[in-house]
Amino acid sequence: MRDESHQSAVQSYPPPLLEEPKGPVVLLSIEEIQQMGLHANGMVQAARSQVSMSQAGVIAAAQYQNPEVMFMMGPAHSRIGENNSGPFNTQRTITVVQPIENPFMRSARIGASESIVDASRASFNQVSTDMAALLRVRAYELLLREEQANMEQSIYDLLQEVRRRIAANVERGEAARFELIRADTEVQNAANRKDAAQLTVLRARVLLMQLAAGSLPPNFKIKGSLKDPVKLPPLAELREQVPQINPDVVRLEAERERANKRISQEKATILPSFNLIYTNYEEQQYNSNSAGISVRIPLFYQRRGEIDTAVHDSARIRETLEYRRYEIGQLFEAAWQALQIAQRRVASFEGGLIKEAENAVKVAEAAYKFGERGLIEFLDTQRILRGILADSLLARFDLQSAAAEIDRLRAHYPKELLVE
Repeated sequence: MRDESHQSAVQSYPPPLLEEPKGPVVLLSIEEIQQMGLHANGMVQAARSQVSMSQAGVIAAAQYQNPEVMFMMGPAHSRIGENNSGPFNTQRTITVVQPIENPFMRSARIGASESIVDASRASFNQVSTDMAALLRVRAYELLLREEQANMEQSIYDLLQEVRRRIAANVERGEAARFELIRADTEVQNAANRKDAAQLTVLRARVLLMQLAAGSLPPNFKIKGSLKDPVKLPPLAELREQVPQINPDVVRLEAERERANKRISQEKATILPSFNLIYTNYEEQQYNSNSAGISVRIPLFYQRRGEIDTAVHDSARIRETLEYRRYEIGQLFEAAWQALQIAQRRVASFEGGLIKEAENAVKVAEAAYKFGERGLIEFLDTQRILRGILADSLLARFDLQSAAAEIDRLRAHYPKELLVE
C-alpha cells in the first residue's frame, strides 16, 4: 500500500510548464533579432528623430535674415494756412531695412549646427549599439536557460528511472523501503528544479520580447547556440580602434567642436554689425528716395561673459573627452580579460572534465545496478556532473557576454538602420 502511494506521488508531479508554440516555428538568427529589435525599439527611434531635428537646425542656421519693411501714411497740414502753402495733402513713407550678417558669425553658427548633427548621429549610434548588445545578451541568456532546462529535464528523467528500479527492488524485497523514500525525495527535488528552470526560460523569453518591443513572433526560436564562435579582431587592433570609434567618444569630439565654434561665434559678435536702409518719401509736392547704412558698435559691452562661458564649456568637454577615452580603454581591457577567462574555463570543461564526470556517472550507475555501490554514491556523482554542466553553460554564456561587451565598445552591430 505504501509503494502505491509513493508511485502515485511520483506520477502526480505537474506536467511540463513549457508548451510547444502553436503554428510553424520561426527561426531567427541573433543578427535578425538585433535588426528587428532596433527597428521597433522606441528609444532607438527617438534618437533617430533627434538626428533629423539637428539636421533641420543646420537648415535654419544657414538662412539669411529677412528684411524689415515699414510703411507710414497720414495727412499733412500746413501751419501757415492754405492760402500760402496750398491745399491739404497726404504723405506716405516706405522704409526697407536689410540686416547684413557678419560672415564670420554666420560661418561659426553653421559649423556649430553641423557639429550638433555629428553629436546626434553619435548619440543615435550609442543608443543603437547599446540596444543591439543588450538584445544579443538577452538572446544568449534565453539559450542558456533553455540548455539549463534541458539538463534539468534529463536529470529528472534519469532519477525517475532510478526510482522505478528501486520500487521494483522494494517489491521483491531486495531493497529497504528507506531507499524508496530517499529516491522519492530526490525525484521531487529534481522535479522542482526542472519546473523552476522551465519558468526561467519563460521569463527570459518574455524579457527578450519586451526588449524587442513586441517585434518578435510568439513562436520564434533562436537559430544559434552557446557554442557559436566568437570572431574578434586582434588585440592590438582593438586597443587602437576602440578609443577612436566608440560612439561616446565620437559624440564628445563633436560636442568639443561645437563648443569651439560657439567661441568663434561669440567673438564674431563683437565686430560691428550693419543694416542697409532704403526710404521712399512721397507727398503732393515732393518725392524723395534715400539710402543709408546703420552701424551697431559694441563700444560698452563686448560679450565678455558669453565668451568666457564658451571657453570654459570647451575646456569642460575637452577634459571629459580625455577621461572618457581613458575610461573606455579600461572598460575594453576588463572586457578582454573577462573574455580570456571565459575562454580558459570553456577550454577546461571541453578538455575532458565533462567527459570524465559523465563516465563517472555511468560507472556509478552500473555499480549501483549490480549492488556494488549504494544510492548515495550514485547521487553524489550525478550531482557533480550537474554542477560541472551548469558551470560549463555559464562559462559559455560569459564568453558570449564578454564578446557582446567588446562589440558594444567598438560599435559593432547590424547597421542597416544607420541614419543617412
